[in-house]
Amino acid sequence: MTDRRPPHPPGFSALPCPAAWRRADGQAAAELVALLPVLLGLLGCVWQGVLAGHASLAAGTAARAAARAQAVGLDGPAAARAHLPRHLERGLHVKTRSDGAVEVTVRIPRLPGVPDLGHTRATARFDPQR
Repeated sequence: MTDRRPPHPPGFSALPCPAAWRRADGQAAAELVALLPVLLGLLGCVWQGVLAGHASLAAGTAARAAARAQAVGLDGPAAARAHLPRHLERGLHVKTRSDGAVEVTVRIPRLPGVPDLGHTRATARFDPQR
């Protein structure tokens, strides 16, 4: 059987047919490599939000504990520190207001490479129980 295609002109190399240009070998791997940084960035943002939410909830728990302790005449800042996870104690500030409320401020932990997100604050108040 003979080849029915016309011969190529001299000096012209045969190019693959257009169907070969559209082959998808390795396309999924290339798309995954391109999408991986986006997925990692999104995961980092979600995890940073989890850390901020945890700090906010822990500050609220510490504020309620400090207000309860102060209502019965105990040391409010010590109670707040006792109810915080150890990794949040470093940025802890406890302030007692004139109305008897206790304000607890906690530093929001951050992931490496993420700018400082500041602090979260919670306030609680109990009437004196003396």
